[in-house]
Amino acid sequence: MRKEDKAIIIEKIGETLKEYSCFYLTDTTSMDAEQTSAFRRACFNAEVKMMVVKNTLLHKALEQLEGDYSELYPALTGTTAMLFSNVGNAPAKAIKEFHKKGSELPVLKAAYVEETVYMGADQLDTLSKIKSKNELIAEVVALLQSPAKNVVSALQSSGNKLHGILETLSNK
Repeated sequence: MRKEDKAIIIEKIGETLKEYSCFYLTDTTSMDAEQTSAFRRACFNAEVKMMVVKNTLLHKALEQLEGDYSELYPALTGTTAMLFSNVGNAPAKAIKEFHKKGSELPVLKAAYVEETVYMGADQLDTLSKIKSKNELIAEVVALLQSPAKNVVSALQSSGNKLHGILETLSNK
């Protein structure tokens, strides 16, 4: 591959990395064409972008970005497929769903989610339980609404009790 071609690929990888808030590095070495196609479909359905990259080119692209990605460098061995998403747990859920279909592949090498690095396949469960930004916002809104709903409910039930007492007294 010519040096100019490598520079273009490194730039494209860098642009893709900037476009998404998180990415996963997976090992797809033992996957055949059918498994790879099925996994690509699963990623597409989960709104996860998949890209197979050369480790040296990815290393150079990471070096050119702002931030410290040095913790990820040991994971850049073998065949590397990158999974990109703006939802931190989407790639982990896609991998877990694919594993449920009987395949142990792809194997998670590392993940970069919300400026945190996760290393190793044992982190897959942890990553799948991470809540997305929208889920966290929904929880906060629910927590904020809960006391107000309790006050309104208490006022309404007290009003009904008071109305019932007044009605009973007026009937006597």
